[in-house]
Amino acid sequence: MELSWTKAKAVFAAALGPPLFWLVLFFLAPLAIIWAYSFGHNVGLTDIAITGTFKNYIRAVEPLYLKIFIKSAWVAALTTGLCLVIGFPVALAITFASEKAKTWLLLLIMLPFWTNLLIRTYALIAVLRTEGYVNQSLGWLWKGGQGLAALLGLAPIGDFTPLELLHNNFAVVLGLVYVHLPFMVLPLYSALDRLDRSLMEASLDLGAGHIRTLLRVVVPLALPGIASGVLITFIPALGAYLTPDLLGGPDSQMIANVIERQFKRANDWPFGAALSFVLMYLTFIAIAIQALLSRPKPREAS
Repeated sequence: MELSWTKAKAVFAAALGPPLFWLVLFFLAPLAIIWAYSFGHNVGLTDIAITGTFKNYIRAVEPLYLKIFIKSAWVAALTTGLCLVIGFPVALAITFASEKAKTWLLLLIMLPFWTNLLIRTYALIAVLRTEGYVNQSLGWLWKGGQGLAALLGLAPIGDFTPLELLHNNFAVVLGLVYVHLPFMVLPLYSALDRLDRSLMEASLDLGAGHIRTLLRVVVPLALPGIASGVLITFIPALGAYLTPDLLGGPDSQMIANVIERQFKRANDWPFGAALSFVLMYLTFIAIAIQALLSRPKPREAS
């Protein structure tokens, strides 16, 4: 028996009331306050006067901050592209794995979600730092090469110089890919797992080959999953704070780090609020573009 809203308003109101109250009180109301702050200016040390001014938004698009926005978008786009290149084969492998192996592979993909992001980032620091595991391994290989050169009577190859893998743009991109890769793999797997495999078999039977089948059949059919993965990877990467803060250097900061400094060190909440909402507006634009691209095209009348 179907329950209609018009016939059971009290039931629906009782079910909707508590979560709606929670959403308004702890999400929409604080968001509205910060939005109002973006149209104000500091009065004294702690007071903010909301005057309706747009000077914070005008300041947010000055060349200095616009450059940081563009850099953040570029880093987020690069992260998303790398996650797509790495994640698509992984999702494809999980799709064609046996049922038992598929369960374990999905578990491995979701395992990082069970570990705190701060712990995972510090683990990555231990890998990338000057005395970290990467440089230690390269140092051992270098010493082995020196020993081999001595045995062969060749000239010594010199001392090993540790690679600078931390506190730069490389570390930021690597950290973002490491953190956001599961966000790409899971939507791709969900889309690929629903594919009609008879279409792939038909393509192979007609002589298309595996690569052509992948590009002409699998990828077009998986476009909704690709679009979803790109969206839910790009948006968190654009607003990433912790990874650039811990892995990046002075020239590797993103817009979220600038926003944090406005609220804490600079004590300029109105400008920080304006930067936050510019970032939110960009997020809404990305969601709107994804919705337009994923909208089904109307069928032409035959």
